[in-house]
Amino acid sequence: MQTIRKNPRIKEAGAITCFIGIVRGRSKGKKVKKLYFEAYKEQAEKSLTKISNDLRKKPGIVDVLIHHMTGTLKVGENIVFVVVAGKSRKNVFPVLAEAIERLKREAPIWKKEYAEKTAHWVSEKKRL
Repeated sequence: MQTIRKNPRIKEAGAITCFIGIVRGRSKGKKVKKLYFEAYKEQAEKSLTKISNDLRKKPGIVDVLIHHMTGTLKVGENIVFVVVAGKSRKNVFPVLAEAIERLKREAPIWKKEYAEKTAHWVSEKKRL
């Protein structure tokens, strides 16, 4: 949150919204033990930067920041952070939702779910 407040344009903002995705304890009726996230680091960073830059161009948006964790995460731990600053809540909420949907679709980040006695790669990517 402090990073977004350092933006010189923050005085234009009337709203800052944040999404924090965490590892949930149940998925499709099964108890989740942990998740493992793997990324093609350079491309993932480029993708998240592109998404942020694209969304900053939307009317009423001051700044967009996205950070996605990698490695093994336990239930309750943070996975992803998205922060959007804009002129009003009417500007920031749709952009927040779009940021999350785009990162799931576009960023080369993969998730492996360890639940009960199984482990499998989860695909949330959609064709563009």
